[in-house]
Amino acid sequence: MAEIIVAQSAGFCFGVSRAVKIAFDVAEKGQGGCTLGPIIHNKELVKELSDKGVVSVNSVEEINGRQPVIIRSHGVEHHVYDQLRDLGLEYIDATCPFVSKIHRIVYEWSRKDYLILLAGDANHPEVQGILSNCVGRFYTFNSEEDLHNLVEIIPKENYKGICVVAQTTFNKKIWQNCLKILKKLYTNAKIFDTICNATSKRQAEAHTLSARCDCMIVIGDRSSSNTNKLYSICKSNCERTYMIETAAELESAMYADARIIGVTAGASTPERIIKEVLDTMSENTTSSVNETENFEEMLEESLKSLNTNERVMGTVASITPNEVYVEVDGRKQTGFIPFDELSSTPIQSADEVVKVGDRVELLIMKTNDVEGTIMLSKRRVDAQKGFEELQKAYDEKTVLTGLVTEVVSGGVIVVSNDIRVFVPASQATLERDANLEELKGQEVKFRLIELSQRGRRRKIIGSIKSVLRDENAAKRAEFWENCEVGKTYTGVVRTLTSYGAFVDLGGVSGMIHISELSWLRIKHPSEVVNVGDTVEVYIKDINPETKKISLGYKKTEDNPWVILERDYPVGTVVKAKVVGLTTFGAFANIIPGIDGLIHISQISNKRIEKPADELAVGDEVEAKITGIDFEKKRVSLSIRALLPENNAAPVVEDAEDEVVAVVEPDAEPVIRDLEDETPADAE
Repeated sequence: MAEIIVAQSAGFCFGVSRAVKIAFDVAEKGQGGCTLGPIIHNKELVKELSDKGVVSVNSVEEINGRQPVIIRSHGVEHHVYDQLRDLGLEYIDATCPFVSKIHRIVYEWSRKDYLILLAGDANHPEVQGILSNCVGRFYTFNSEEDLHNLVEIIPKENYKGICVVAQTTFNKKIWQNCLKILKKLYTNAKIFDTICNATSKRQAEAHTLSARCDCMIVIGDRSSSNTNKLYSICKSNCERTYMIETAAELESAMYADARIIGVTAGASTPERIIKEVLDTMSENTTSSVNETENFEEMLEESLKSLNTNERVMGTVASITPNEVYVEVDGRKQTGFIPFDELSSTPIQSADEVVKVGDRVELLIMKTNDVEGTIMLSKRRVDAQKGFEELQKAYDEKTVLTGLVTEVVSGGVIVVSNDIRVFVPASQATLERDANLEELKGQEVKFRLIELSQRGRRRKIIGSIKSVLRDENAAKRAEFWENCEVGKTYTGVVRTLTSYGAFVDLGGVSGMIHISELSWLRIKHPSEVVNVGDTVEVYIKDINPETKKISLGYKKTEDNPWVILERDYPVGTVVKAKVVGLTTFGAFANIIPGIDGLIHISQISNKRIEKPADELAVGDEVEAKITGIDFEKKRVSLSIRALLPENNAAPVVEDAEDEVVAVVEPDAEPVIRDLEDETPADAE
């Protein structure tokens, strides 16, 4: 006994079902009308419509007043719409929604000066209609060989980029091979997988079925591109593959002695013709028909509405910039997820959320029986699941994490488990009047402080502040347990005052006194640090009772006297800048924080009346370090030591006139006689 296996996807796709339904609805009204081109590529169905008064015409000129005009499922060229409107003719557009989508894609990208590449049969009416929407240059290819030849002639300049689309019935395997070529050559190409999901499924099913059968019967009109591609696929796997248009063409010799017979049909093949073929085969041979479903049930199922707000499972079939197409389990309608229904968090592209082949749970938002489509939402299913998780977290007072996506009036929005949580400004930060914009884009921890739901309305309020308080309390406890004088910490400057800078050490605040910020004299802490700076400090003193911490910031190695001792020993020749003049000498800056005294007797190798005779404030001079008193912080310099002794006039030095420079890192230079051992303001 032969087994006959019928492909589940055999017969009308939703686009064809929609067009045929529109045409028969017009015919039932008995007012005539016409289709602009065959409504689908099936002579039997076209004749049936003609018998009912809806005839097929090939051009606008042939309409002759027959209205309404039905535009075929393959679509028409763009200028035809203008003709119909100019003539004031009533028309119904039965173009497959997938084909219309390709029209929009090529129009949009060709307007942006992109070169359009279309995979398909250049003579097919669907392809001609698509190309008529291009406002720039375009090329078509029908095979890998065509594409290789095309690459050689495509201009290399004068276009912004390349946009690639495919005829809805294009061979999926050839398309995938062509994409490999395109992606290597044009890394920035805009590629849209516009092959109809039903077509892809039908072709894949035909490939699998033909590989296991002794004989394949492909039913469909010979002018149908879809049917011809099915025939080619089946023929590649099964030598005994036959294409027939009706049961009248079926011969028992075709499937004689075959143990397993496969049957598939093109998207334009009516259910009636498929049943006639199966009935004929059953009469001519002892066989069992293995149909996964009764055809009446399959057709009814394909047009069946799904309830909105119902959860369904589906498989991601293809991804475009604006939508994700999904094969919904147990349904023949094509499901699609609009881009903004993919995720609650901001995304740049759909493949950040889903990949082709992914199994996803979705919520039905809207059904369109006429177009045979289902609008779905992943975001809302995730939100429903997320709300259940949030309810548990609220009950258990669990700390959650989420992304701050918006700053709104009175607070911020945090998205967690695909649920939008409102965090009031008073609960967003520890500081009052903080800039909430700084939180945007950050991942934060928070607790739910209010959660309720009435019908579809939800009230979800969170607090970031409560988590920060707990974290700071834990940090403070750890700090006081481990802190000690001399220990180094990294902190953030939070506040500046006239007398110092307050640093957050992680839940605990310490102060750097202004005198500890720099070895040089400064008037305000902002000369060294700013709010928000990350600084390395060490503990100078701790008062456990008052919880006050004194911090040190300036480093020993930056002390100018340490630098002087290390790099400028007695005898070093330096370039110094004159910063002050007195009756007994000139003060010159050696390094920041240290000035040395050039005694009047050491300015020149001749006697001078006053330093101003030889020097002026601002002069840069070469001088030799002749003495350093680190205890009293004094440096002696000499220009004379570097001058030639020739023709030198004798210099009479009065011991009482000899002085040295007394310089402190945080004070103006002070001059004292040698008898005055320690200046009053020196340490």
